[in-house]
Amino acid sequence: MTASSLAARLTRTPRPYHSGRARDAAALLGDLPPELAEVVIAAASISPYLMNLLEKETEWFIDACADPEAGLRSVIETVREPGLADPAEALRQGKRRVALLTGIADLGGVWELEEVTGALSDFADAACQAALRASLAVQLRRGKLPGLTEEDLASGGGMVVLAMGKMGARELNYSSDIDLICLFDETRFGRDDFHEARAGFVRATRAMSGMLSDITAGGYVFRTDLRLRPDSGVTPVCMAMEAAERYYESLGRTWERAAYIKARPCAGDLAAGEKFLATLRPFVWRRHLDFAAIQDAHDMRLAIREHKGLGGPITLSGHDMKLGRGGIREIEFFTQTRQLIAGGRDVDLRLRGTLPALQVLARKGWVPEDAVAALGDHYRAHRGIEHRLQMIQDAQTHALPRSEAGFDRLACMVDMDTEALKADLVARLNAVHELTEGFFAASREPTPLPLPGDHQFDAAVIDRWLSYPALRSPRAAAIFARLKPDLLARLAEAGRPDEALRAFDGFLAGLPAGVQLFSLLKVNPQLADLLIDIVSTSPALARHLSQNAGVLDAVLGGDFFSPWPGQAALQDMLEETLAHESDYETRLDGTRRWAREWHFRIGVHHLRGLIDADRASVQYADLARAVLSVLWPVVTAQFALRHGPPPGRGAVLLGMGSLGAGRLTATSDLDMIVIYDPQEQEMSEGRRPLATRAYYARLTQAMITALSAPMAEGRLYEVDMRLRPSGNQGPVATSLASFKSYQMTEAWIWEHLALTRAQVIAGPQDLAQDVETLRRQILQQPRARHEVLAQVAQMRARIAAAKSGAGPLDAKIGPGRLQDIELFAQAGTLISGRACRDIGEGIAALPDAGVIGPREQADLAAAYGDCWTLQCAARLLSSAPLDPETLGAAGIAFLCRTLQHDDLESLLSHMSQKCSAAATIIDRALREEAPGQTEDDGP
Repeated sequence: MTASSLAARLTRTPRPYHSGRARDAAALLGDLPPELAEVVIAAASISPYLMNLLEKETEWFIDACADPEAGLRSVIETVREPGLADPAEALRQGKRRVALLTGIADLGGVWELEEVTGALSDFADAACQAALRASLAVQLRRGKLPGLTEEDLASGGGMVVLAMGKMGARELNYSSDIDLICLFDETRFGRDDFHEARAGFVRATRAMSGMLSDITAGGYVFRTDLRLRPDSGVTPVCMAMEAAERYYESLGRTWERAAYIKARPCAGDLAAGEKFLATLRPFVWRRHLDFAAIQDAHDMRLAIREHKGLGGPITLSGHDMKLGRGGIREIEFFTQTRQLIAGGRDVDLRLRGTLPALQVLARKGWVPEDAVAALGDHYRAHRGIEHRLQMIQDAQTHALPRSEAGFDRLACMVDMDTEALKADLVARLNAVHELTEGFFAASREPTPLPLPGDHQFDAAVIDRWLSYPALRSPRAAAIFARLKPDLLARLAEAGRPDEALRAFDGFLAGLPAGVQLFSLLKVNPQLADLLIDIVSTSPALARHLSQNAGVLDAVLGGDFFSPWPGQAALQDMLEETLAHESDYETRLDGTRRWAREWHFRIGVHHLRGLIDADRASVQYADLARAVLSVLWPVVTAQFALRHGPPPGRGAVLLGMGSLGAGRLTATSDLDMIVIYDPQEQEMSEGRRPLATRAYYARLTQAMITALSAPMAEGRLYEVDMRLRPSGNQGPVATSLASFKSYQMTEAWIWEHLALTRAQVIAGPQDLAQDVETLRRQILQQPRARHEVLAQVAQMRARIAAAKSGAGPLDAKIGPGRLQDIELFAQAGTLISGRACRDIGEGIAALPDAGVIGPREQADLAAAYGDCWTLQCAARLLSSAPLDPETLGAAGIAFLCRTLQHDDLESLLSHMSQKCSAAATIIDRALREEAPGQTEDDGP
């Protein structure tokens, strides 16, 4: 063991959290020194992400432990080498290695905060340079960069990538996005070549961003964000430096000045980048003492709090360590504001890093030294917690856990008692808030704004609109200024105008760009009523619309209000859409855009009463099945390019739960099982053949990624595969023979109950038929009524002990509600030996099975219908449980209209009575059948 090794420099050790992962990690580490092995094992047991990295990079990591700094340098030097055969894969491998080494060095206390963030930032620089060089090389070979040669690749040919934010300050967090601004020096090109050169640089920028952020089987490098450039809603992703200069000189705002404090050239023509930053110095650093920046920064803080819903007292559950009160952003704003005030007159204050800038501010007398010492200590602690939150799943999150288990996991990472950790967090957050809040001036008092009619809105809400991203560009602001009187007049006509205004404010705050939407509303004012209706009624649909405003284009199409086309027609439409896409990634994005418009249409139709809950649920299911049916062959074909065609007869997607039954809500995830038939074929036949079991496991993961990965166009669906044999412990794909054997000899009753709603959604027709035949065979086995009902009673008791309803508007969880009735109805299906999937048919089977009488069956069916209607409506309004106390007037009106009640009190009373009656029916039927609980009653 050398003095430079990881093992020799450990200062802390996290505690193990998950014993199974700890054992798996220990098996990988060989003869690693025990003290280091203890840290790695504990880290892997806490973090599934670190465990995954360790499995992939064990050999390299063990070697790097001898000298972690040398290991880091080797990775960076490798990706910087020109002429890499596969730069994208090299970058992904490099990111895995840096993330693993950095995570262990951080958790073990080997590297301090600056070394951790510096390592991540140095690799990000190298990755940007490699991706830019590879992307420019493609354009150069195609002759799209006039006047440039191979020798220009090293310097970017006049193009520079500016690292902004945390990357610019070399403060990247563990799972950070990287904010980039891409520019090119237009003086290197003649007038006739300018447009061709700009187009080439734009294509190279997009390719660079894709190489860094696209998710593949090897992972991704960095999520990239190019939106900090001037007027990002309308400008190209790579701009001429002169155009950017003109923008900042005439239209630049305080937040952009603050952003450029940390700006740094990181790739391409570094000299040109430094020259550009020099031209911006008068914009960033004002010659006079700029105390107005305090008010601007304070208003930005308030806007962030309002936008993110982070106001109010500090509570730990879910608290945002970055943007919440007392968080990281408070310290950064505090520091940057003081830099802006005096940095024009004192060049010593023009530092990128937060901690170095704080030290200089103290030395120069702008901030008391004791405040700087405290803020520096809290900043380090906050960033450490932020890193650990992100290490768990490589998620760009800053939110503290919402559960005790989550805090226990976090406490293991920092080797603290859970309650001590909580107390420390509360103390630090409050201390930061108290230290920073007093330095900001109070907000300006808003003046009342006169409106048409007698109503006056809160002017403070309207005043902040111009600070939102959608109104950053002059063009967007000008169009909106003309729209605003009409919008306010329409809002004033709402039943509760102030509530409608707040809802519209939330929508506008989430809108990333406004020119296209505002232009659309200007030309088609009838859309304003629809927009206000949506944002006032459904926060979930409003959030979707704010991020995907382009779906409003579909409203103007001639078929938006035409009859529903059905699943088969939807499949044809999607296949035609994808036929025009050139590659796999664009097909995935094309699917997302297409599905988003249809999903939006269903929600609008339901919201406006054009369809009821039952029809909406069928349409959501049609849409999901169409997507799966079209996408499964696309994913399979892409996978086959590398690993060969599917061995044997291929695989089918077996929809479970609501997907299998053909009834989804607006927020349903997709329950699925993958079943394959290898027909004794042991390996695939391709460039990189795989064993059959591994082939289908990886194909399944590719499908899950295709559905749930956050791409440029968002996600499609979340996927849940816990209903597969053996649940999360079983393989993600199951052979037909294994599935049959398991279901016939090992499956629990609950697994047979789940099969009552199973249906093949996609895959080869002959295999689909065999799976359906097997399903029927399983379900039609003779069943003893008392045994099935006894098992159902035990499952029902366990569910009740594990979960409780979220309130009177929770239609799913609780006695006599959806989950309860569905379980009972599936028992009726199983006892009767039917293969029906519909819950209504299962309820109808209960009298035939001798479980309940016809009158009880009718009451149960009525309760289920009302619960489903409420569930479908509630999920359209919000993905979170509805609270009657906070539900807006428009939302209440929608629920009452949907369930045909005059007011919320009547609706709640009706649901309570219906669910109580259903629970009584189920209780009575199961009472004589339920034996005492045992320790081995099932999962």
